Amino acid sequence: MTIHTQINPALIDWSGHHGLPLFDKVKDEDFAAAFSAALEVHSAEIDAIAGSSEAPTFANTVIALELAGDDLSRVSALFWNRAGAHTNELIQGLEREIAPKMSRHYSKIAMNVALFARVDALYAQQETLDLTLEERRVLERHWKGFVRAGAKLSKDEQERLATINETLAGLGAQFGQNVLGDEKGWSLILTADDELAGLPGFLLDAMAGAAREREAPEGAHAVTLSRSIIEPFLTFSSRRDLREQAFGAWVKRGENGGERDNVAIVRQILALRAEKAKLLGYANFAAYKLDDTMAKTPDNVNALLMKVWAKARAKALEEASDLAGLMAEDGINGAVQPYDWRYYSEKLRERLFDFSESELKPYLQLEKMIEASFDVAHRLFGITLTEVKDVPAYHPDVRVFEVRNEEGVLIAMFLGDYFARSSKRSGAWMSAFQSQHKLQLKNGSMGELPIIYNVCNFAKPAPGKPALLSLDDARTLFHEFGHGLHGILSNVTYPSVSGTGVSRDFVELPSQLYEHWLTVPEILTQYAVHYETGEPMPKALLDKVLAARTFNSGFNTVEFTSSALVDMAFHTRSEAVDDPMAVQAQVLADIGMPSSIVMRHATPHFQHVFSGDGYSAGYYSYMWSEVLDADAFAAFEESGNAFDPVMARKLKNNIYSVGGSIDPEEAYKAFRGKLPDPDAMLRKKGLAMVGELSGSDA
Repeated sequence: MTIHTQINPALIDWSGHHGLPLFDKVKDEDFAAAFSAALEVHSAEIDAIAGSSEAPTFANTVIALELAGDDLSRVSALFWNRAGAHTNELIQGLEREIAPKMSRHYSKIAMNVALFARVDALYAQQETLDLTLEERRVLERHWKGFVRAGAKLSKDEQERLATINETLAGLGAQFGQNVLGDEKGWSLILTADDELAGLPGFLLDAMAGAAREREAPEGAHAVTLSRSIIEPFLTFSSRRDLREQAFGAWVKRGENGGERDNVAIVRQILALRAEKAKLLGYANFAAYKLDDTMAKTPDNVNALLMKVWAKARAKALEEASDLAGLMAEDGINGAVQPYDWRYYSEKLRERLFDFSESELKPYLQLEKMIEASFDVAHRLFGITLTEVKDVPAYHPDVRVFEVRNEEGVLIAMFLGDYFARSSKRSGAWMSAFQSQHKLQLKNGSMGELPIIYNVCNFAKPAPGKPALLSLDDARTLFHEFGHGLHGILSNVTYPSVSGTGVSRDFVELPSQLYEHWLTVPEILTQYAVHYETGEPMPKALLDKVLAARTFNSGFNTVEFTSSALVDMAFHTRSEAVDDPMAVQAQVLADIGMPSSIVMRHATPHFQHVFSGDGYSAGYYSYMWSEVLDADAFAAFEESGNAFDPVMARKLKNNIYSVGGSIDPEEAYKAFRGKLPDPDAMLRKKGLAMVGELSGSDA
């Protein structure tokens, strides 16, 4: 069955370079009709599977489900990419319509009695079906998906659950749009020279570009809420009054009253999630979300978070005392304020390690860091990425790369979207237009190449100048490409377990692990070269950078862990939350949140948790994966070679290529020979000696 002929074929006929979508042929106005038709086609495919007169088999039920909805998947991939990376009012309006409609569609599938009966019958007799390990995982995933979506509920309960899911989808879309609206709608235009005090050239260039984009007066500079501008502004601006003003706008995103205020949306989301968990037989939403993860229970998550919290808080208080001393030297007495921290920690870093972020940045060219991330992949996994020019993408800034293996065989396409713009939501992420698999398609071809993309928000330089990154920016680049490799290197048969189709608290392992190779000395020596002279980073500076890796670790860990604890506190409650901000305040008071630090993501702009539920009751997973990644990189350190070929082969075969085709614990043990405990992670953060270590909680 194919989509209606009146629909723009470019949405589903991806006949571009090596199967890329024909991005330049897709118009915003095409999506509404395409979704309607694609939903109709998918429904018909599902009805055909459910209504089959043949006895259920793995092929006619599970494989058929794996292949169903291809048109809808293609339309969705193009639309959600546009909604996140290059949106506008038309797309945002459609997003508010499509999100609940898609939720209702998938709820209907999950509650199809005849369809679930076929899957349930196969699941009950799986021992007699002669299935491979991957096939058993795929069958189990489908069965659990039906059950967790309400297949065993009464009809009335199913209808209520569908309504809840539909409402949540709409609220999540609105939440994200409100944050983007606050980010896009605020800027601080600076026109006087004294307002630019302390700002380095790379930041002035980025701010000048942002001012031009906002049609500010000639010669003006704009502070925006893009992380690539706001964070360096808070780090370098010697104007405390302007830092306070900009910081205030940054932390109040989603909490400014009016039509874009997210507090009421959070209240509704939490109430609906609690009701959903109760309908499905769980004590709370966290118990529901964690049931299919490595962590298993909220108690396990909170045990890890609180173990780390105690050490991070103690370290952060020490750091705050040091910063207060620097402030006193400037004649500022009293406690460190949140808008002071980045500025004075940069001064402290200069004093302790004799280098500054502005001294380091000329050596971290975006172009060279991209090359470095690709070279690491070549050294570890034997793949090569080659840019292809004049291939249309979804925005002129997006770059297209072919990915080939050691034999020169094309194994994937990769797109890199690196620069901030007002039409793009903040943050950085990886996604896929198409995931790898080996099934035979309806047109007779075997399998599909992965089409993977990374989105970042680095400040775009002035014409003719290179984009220069901070060390954190460079880590973000490596992190997202680590996710990208999880999709690129996937080597499974079934789409549902391809690439990043793993449990939420395992999905960050490939990305966080990949960050380690950024600071391998031979990589920095080769690729950290000065953008003007081409000279490599001096060894003295390199040594200082490596020595400072755990600098400010208390602050960074407190920022993260407080956010994760608030997330868990919201979702372990079975009762309604009348005032989310009061709950946030109470949690922070109970754990003794230092007054000089704020949550990395305050509730009204906590998009991981409330713009969809991908990381709801799951923000902890970055730390859970960090326990794994610290131990995993230690395997390379123990070998004495950061590119040890034996370990690299194990890493590829057991982590990056297997997706969700095997249990994550078994996958990790196959690579490392054991499961880790938190101590390697605490050592990596420089927190192992803060207080006394206790046994493993992971």
